[in-house]
Amino acid sequence: MHSEKIEDYTKKKYTSHQGGGQDRIKAQHEKGKLTARERIDLLLDEGTFTEIDPMVTHHYHEYDMQKKKFYTDGVVGGYGNVNGRQIFVFAYDFTVLGGTLSQMGAKKITKLMDHAVRTGCPIIGIMDSGGARIQEGIMSLDGFADIFYHNQLASGVIPQITASIGPSAGGSVYSPAMTDFVIMVDKAGTMFVTGPDVVKTVLGEDISFDDLGGAMTHGSKSGVAHFVAQNEYECMDYIKKLISFLPQNNTEEPPKTKTDDDPNRLDHNLISIIPENPLQPYDMKEIINSIVDNHEFFEVHELFAPNVVVGYGRMNGQVVGIIANNPMHLAGALDIDSSNKAARFIRFCDSFNIPILTLVDTPGYMPGSNQEHNGIIRHGSKLLYAYCEATVPRITLVIGKAYGGAYIAMGSKNLRTDINYAWPTARCAVLGGEAAVKIMSRKELAAADDPEALKKQLIDEFAEKFENPYVAASHGTVDNVIDPAETRPMIIKALQMLANKREKQLPRKHGNINL
Repeated sequence: MHSEKIEDYTKKKYTSHQGGGQDRIKAQHEKGKLTARERIDLLLDEGTFTEIDPMVTHHYHEYDMQKKKFYTDGVVGGYGNVNGRQIFVFAYDFTVLGGTLSQMGAKKITKLMDHAVRTGCPIIGIMDSGGARIQEGIMSLDGFADIFYHNQLASGVIPQITASIGPSAGGSVYSPAMTDFVIMVDKAGTMFVTGPDVVKTVLGEDISFDDLGGAMTHGSKSGVAHFVAQNEYECMDYIKKLISFLPQNNTEEPPKTKTDDDPNRLDHNLISIIPENPLQPYDMKEIINSIVDNHEFFEVHELFAPNVVVGYGRMNGQVVGIIANNPMHLAGALDIDSSNKAARFIRFCDSFNIPILTLVDTPGYMPGSNQEHNGIIRHGSKLLYAYCEATVPRITLVIGKAYGGAYIAMGSKNLRTDINYAWPTARCAVLGGEAAVKIMSRKELAAADDPEALKKQLIDEFAEKFENPYVAASHGTVDNVIDPAETRPMIIKALQMLANKREKQLPRKHGNINL
């Protein structure tokens, strides 16, 4: 009798592991895609996956659905380890009814999210879904709403990461957007609220799946995707690398590592990265790579709004979140997209106890009717809000230009940044010298015999009186002007000094960031 029950159990377990059956698994492989279980095995340390709810099925009969029952009901989920750290994971299974979400599938996902929050572990979702299951009607939509609510509950408590390795449409795109990081696989992952057919019907616009919502579109244009992977293997590598910089939850510090990179290492070539002509571009990433441990910088959102750089590095083994203007793109000016990108990154770092290092070289906010009409004031204010709100240790280094509102927005002292340094090359002012002279000395220049010579003289005088970093240092808004060669050791010392920083805020439900 017992043997029959064990035999029955073994059969059910085998059936559950087959998902939608061998034909559908074969079809998935023929598309060049892995199955849900193969993806989980690729992500987790070998032999560590423990499945939860493998025997779940749907419970309705409309449209003859009782003949289309599958164990797991389109979602495979459980827990395991990534590089020895426990995480929770769920993967939509496209071999089961196109990976559509059912009421029971949503219950599985929210159960895992509850476990993740209670145990303080990151959660990773792998998307390959046809969206809401039409045959189930409103119950499927309610399931999505439940997942969204759980995304909000987990936000700022545990890291939430999404891998998009297949279609996501309608409701299934909003949960990824509510998570902290999205990795999309090129030519495989797609995300859109309404697909190409609806776009064609409503607007008469012909557009492909990939152009409408592919990985490169979301990586470079919309900013939905933080990383674009070339294939599923690289996608999992991105997740593993990302997790290595993040704490398990908001009560823990990010993981420290031992490093053989001397904290007192000097770099006398740093200053030569900056051109003599302040209007000439240079790549800020060269400076970042020089000062972090072993020259290893893990960039986030690389393809989106490249005029600001964000990402993670380590300094003497301690994780830091780095935000930097990049003069290689738009001269390092702040615009709508870069303000959003930097603000979101700052808020994530602040949620998860990651110190923030800001490197500044920006001529200001981007001018023009396009930016103004699309809300540069509204979006630019998010960056100010994010810096003001952050209570983690914050260090700002002004390397070149820091003009006007952008000087303020990039972690200036009066936004309560802890330590502000400047290189001798820094230029802090309301306006650049030429623009300031044109405004303040318009009449003198118009009356001058040699306006160009006078203009040069006035610009030099302005630079001496206002722009140079010693003026800011004399007011204490720059704590010290430092030798560029000593940048790494000076930042590491500041991080060590700030290690036990505590900052209380007034009680409130939450602030009202200008979304």
